[in-house]
Amino acid sequence: MAQVEATTERVVAAQPDDVFDALADYTGTRPKLLSEHFSEYEVREGGDGEGSLVHWKLQATSKRVRDCLLEVSEPTDGELVEKDRNSSMVTTWRVTPAGEGKSRVVVTSVWNGAGGIGGFFEKTFAPKGLGRIYDEVLAKLATEVEK
Repeated sequence: MAQVEATTERVVAAQPDDVFDALADYTGTRPKLLSEHFSEYEVREGGDGEGSLVHWKLQATSKRVRDCLLEVSEPTDGELVEKDRNSSMVTTWRVTPAGEGKSRVVVTSVWNGAGGIGGFFEKTFAPKGLGRIYDEVLAKLATEVEK
């Protein structure tokens, strides 16, 4: 079983604190950022960063739906980590300065992939698919925080 990793990044024209606050706002801003690949979104505990518990279903492909129950932590400044209780998936959002009034947002998801030929295809294609999904989320984030 190989580890699979998908990383996407974008520079947005907003202060890092504002970008981070938008990402960590699971009750207000975050639902607005999600693409059609997400459904059944629900904040079960908290709702603002550290200590939040958030549920959603992620439909990565027409046949692949992940039921995610995410525990949110903030291990360091500018870092939001979502650990899925239902799988090995961990998604990390990092927000860092990228010049005057700009921020770099990097989102990385890591999980234990399947073995065998299925694992080969997962490691080959899943990062591209998840990258497209997070590109869309980051585009919506930019629209939201650049207002």
